[in-house]
Amino acid sequence: MITAATVKELRDKTNAGMMDCKKVLAETNGDIEAAVKLLRERGIAKAAAKADRAAKEGIIAARVNPAANAGILLEVNCETDFVSKNEKFQAFVAEIADALAGATAADHAAANAVSMGEYDVENTVKAKVVEVGENLQFRKYVRFDAAPGGVIGSYIHMGGKVGVLIEVGATKPETAGQDAFKELVKDLTLHIAACAPKGLSRDDIPESVIENEKDIFRARLTAESKPEAMIEKIIPGQLNKFFAESCFLEQPFVKDGDVTVSKLLAAKSAELGDTLTIARFVRFGLGE
Repeated sequence: MITAATVKELRDKTNAGMMDCKKVLAETNGDIEAAVKLLRERGIAKAAAKADRAAKEGIIAARVNPAANAGILLEVNCETDFVSKNEKFQAFVAEIADALAGATAADHAAANAVSMGEYDVENTVKAKVVEVGENLQFRKYVRFDAAPGGVIGSYIHMGGKVGVLIEVGATKPETAGQDAFKELVKDLTLHIAACAPKGLSRDDIPESVIENEKDIFRARLTAESKPEAMIEKIIPGQLNKFFAESCFLEQPFVKDGDVTVSKLLAAKSAELGDTLTIARFVRFGLGE
C-alpha cells in the first residue's frame, strides 16, 4: 500500500505532482529511489517533447575562481519570466554554475558532459522539466583561462539579463593586487554590459559586416542624391564612425565620453607603471 507519507516524501524529493508521484510509486512498489529515477527518466522524455518551444527567458551566471585566473559565463533558458524569477530555478542555475566552475570544460559540448551526480549537465537540465514543466535549455557557455599575468573579471547586470567575462593582461605580478587595476577591470565589464561592443578592434569586425555597412551608407547617400564620386569619398568617414561605435577600444568610455577605452587603458598603464592589455571579452544578452 502506498501511504500519504511516501507520496509526500517523493514530492519533497522531486517537486513532481501528486498524481505523478502516486503513479510511479505504484509502478515501483513503493521504492522511493526507483520512483525518483523513473520520474527523472520521464522528465527527460518530457523535455524532448517540449524542446521545440521557445525558451528565451532565464538567467546568465558567472563564476571566477579566487585567483582570478579562470572564469566561466553561462546562460540557462526557460520559457517564462515567472520561472526565471523563481528561487528554485535560480538555485538550480547556481548549482550548474558551481559544478562547471569546479570543472575544466573548455567549451559548451564539454560543459554538457560535466557530472552533476547521477546525471551530466545536459541530462540534469532535461530532468528538471519534471519539476518546472517548461522547456529548459543550457544555451551558452564560455570559459576563459588567463595567460600569465592575466586577470579574469565578470559582471552580471539586471539580475542575470546581461553577463560579461573579460581577460585583462598585465606584465607585473603585483599589478593584479592594486586597487586601481581592480577598479579598471570592473569598469571595463560595466562598459561592455552597457555599450555592447561588436569586437575588440577593427580586426574583429567580419568583412561581411563591414560590406553590409558600406551598402547601407551607399543606399542612404544615393537616396540623398549624392554623386557617385562623392559617395565613395564619404564612405570611409562613415565607416570610421561605425568603428568608433562598434569597436571596444575605440568606443567612448561609458563613465567619461571624452576618453576612449584605449586612452583609458593607456592612462591606467601609466598610473600603474605597467603595460595593460585587453586580451578578450564576451558579452551574453539573454535570449540573443
